[in-house]
Amino acid sequence: MNYTAFTKTFDFGDGRTLTLETGKLAKQAHGSVVLTMGKTMILATVVSNYEAKEDLDFLPLSVDYQEKFAAVGRIPGSFLRRESRLSDYEVLICRIVDRAIRPLFPDDYHSDTQVNLFLISSDENILPDALVGLAASSAICITDIPFAGPISEVRVARIDGKFVINPYKDQLANSDLDLIVSGTADELNMVEGEMNNASEADMVEALKLAHDFIKKQCAFQLEFCQLLGGRKPAREYCHEVNDEDLKKKVRDDVYQSIYDVAAIPSNKDERSASFKAILDNYILAQEGLEDSTKKLIKRYFGKAKKEAVRNMMLDTRSRLDGRKLDEIRPIWSEVDYLPCAHGSSVFTRGETQSLTSVTLGGKLDQQLLDSPMVYGKSGFMLHYNFPGFSTGEIKPNRAPARREIGHGNLAARSLKKMLPDQVDYTIRIVSDILESNGSSSMATVCAGSLALMDAGIKMKEAVSGIAMGMISDPKTGRYAILSDILGDEDHLGDMDFKIVGTKEGIVACQMDIKVEGLSYELLAEALEQSRRGRLHILAKMNETLAAPREELKPHTPRIERIEIEKDKIGAVIGSGGKVIQEIQATTGTTISIEEVGNKGIVEILATDMESMEKAKAIVIGIITDPEEGAIYEGIVKGIQEFGAFVEFMPGKQGLLHISEISYTRLNSMEGVYQEGDTVQVKLLEVDKKTGKFKLSHKALLEKPEGYIEPAPRPPRDRDDRRGGDRRDDRRGGGDRNRR
Repeated sequence: MNYTAFTKTFDFGDGRTLTLETGKLAKQAHGSVVLTMGKTMILATVVSNYEAKEDLDFLPLSVDYQEKFAAVGRIPGSFLRRESRLSDYEVLICRIVDRAIRPLFPDDYHSDTQVNLFLISSDENILPDALVGLAASSAICITDIPFAGPISEVRVARIDGKFVINPYKDQLANSDLDLIVSGTADELNMVEGEMNNASEADMVEALKLAHDFIKKQCAFQLEFCQLLGGRKPAREYCHEVNDEDLKKKVRDDVYQSIYDVAAIPSNKDERSASFKAILDNYILAQEGLEDSTKKLIKRYFGKAKKEAVRNMMLDTRSRLDGRKLDEIRPIWSEVDYLPCAHGSSVFTRGETQSLTSVTLGGKLDQQLLDSPMVYGKSGFMLHYNFPGFSTGEIKPNRAPARREIGHGNLAARSLKKMLPDQVDYTIRIVSDILESNGSSSMATVCAGSLALMDAGIKMKEAVSGIAMGMISDPKTGRYAILSDILGDEDHLGDMDFKIVGTKEGIVACQMDIKVEGLSYELLAEALEQSRRGRLHILAKMNETLAAPREELKPHTPRIERIEIEKDKIGAVIGSGGKVIQEIQATTGTTISIEEVGNKGIVEILATDMESMEKAKAIVIGIITDPEEGAIYEGIVKGIQEFGAFVEFMPGKQGLLHISEISYTRLNSMEGVYQEGDTVQVKLLEVDKKTGKFKLSHKALLEKPEGYIEPAPRPPRDRDDRRGGDRRDDRRGGGDRNRR
């Protein structure tokens, strides 16, 4: 063995343990840790370049989480049969880790840094999303990469009225609160989750419990580092060239001009133009500046702008657009905007606008999910699109970025909570952001709620969302909690959090906390202010549409389900799907069959009732057993010299013998019927052995007076049927014994 492994175990205190190990795997990475809990194993690695690329003024950090199919003993179902692009679930976990660790790198550290997290073994009952933050932090902490950690992430859920840390997957079915919380030993910095109309007090209590556990896991990581001789001194680096004298000069020269512009209420474009003019005029006033100096001036101008705008809001208690701290921007909304959609809405709040549509489909429209931890089908989808023109920019329309997936997920989990317990349809919501200046994800929530109700989906309650922010000055203790933040306020603030809820309580949240020392009392105050803002937005939405429509739109497809016996499923499908395909082709419907227990569920989706009734009649005909003596309306499917084959029930044909057509003797079938003719028949007999059906039309006719049923023709003997004597005669003799 040519390695030395170091391991340490964390005890949850309830019989569960978690182990960190380093020194065995991926030793060429700058940091490598394997986290093990039960059968779940996560390999976390980190690599950070020692030099930064020129002209970078940010940290190019990438966090990539990937689940290996081998971890759950499955081969990928994709065409290539290998792991490919990250699933939305994996992207969401990447974002959770990124948001937790990014604020803890120094502002002036600009080296390319990558954190890789691989799920290499999985216990299906242990959720990895509550463990990856701990694994990533541990891998970074054993390196010399400058990092103000450790951090940890935990899940806190309320199950049967009790809070539980990192519950098992099967326990979450009984939870009414589910949060992922991250932070350091000193403060929290990220929260995301969903609830069932929880109160603001419930949320604060959950965060306190989560933080207590995070502190223990941060201490555990420091003890783990001690196994390797303690934390390494941070590497030396110089990724920014600074000039403190120039920084002070720029601040002194432009601060008041920026402050004055910020104090004048304006919209986004006017404000941006004014700030740009201050910077451009300042640079023009300086003669003979080198390019490097201009870059420094732009950087210091940005810092001065942040300071001036924040101070203006703290001094005047007003906002960049002139609003009060708790004032919501003007709202207008409209439903039924798209005539061909099954439900639609436009929601506009200030300079943020979402055009949202709802499309309803059947089981065949469900999304197929094929990742190691998420496998099956989903009948609810929300897709969020953020084109460049929404912010007056040019960018190519490509696949959704991680930000779009994250924003869409927040809206999706919010709206899904309010769907009825039994949903017949597959639902797809598409939110196209047409304008953006502050929380387009919350606009998506509001527009999605209106569009669902416009589509006639019987939601439990309407939901609205609000984005909140905060600006604080630790030196003076001043702070300002901002309702319905602008994009600039998000960028310049110390905290932004999004709260979604009904009139009863919170159903989802997402928080990013950028300030140290945020008290729970201040957080509770911010949550209460968000509640008032959320209810104001909800009241505005109710003015447009306060309840789900009673009826679906006329062009919305209708769905009906027929329960059939399990042994009838094959008859409806037919050999190679021939029967079900023919039904769909002839009726214009979409049909799916699902086996549930010992029954089959046939789902018929049709755009008009005539097609629906036609398809239903065919299916019912297939699953209904014919009754001897019953009378049916049949269709001639084929003609032979001895009679006609008649389909008297869907998928069931019988022989109408030439002798059963009329009381008049027919010598031939010529001219009697043509294929496609309709004929009324009576089912005389069902052959129990062969399953063949004997039909009669004659039995439905009035018997002619004096009619005598002809005697049945006697069967010929075997020799007659074979023509035995005649064959023998042709061969030259009838008695074989004489040979």
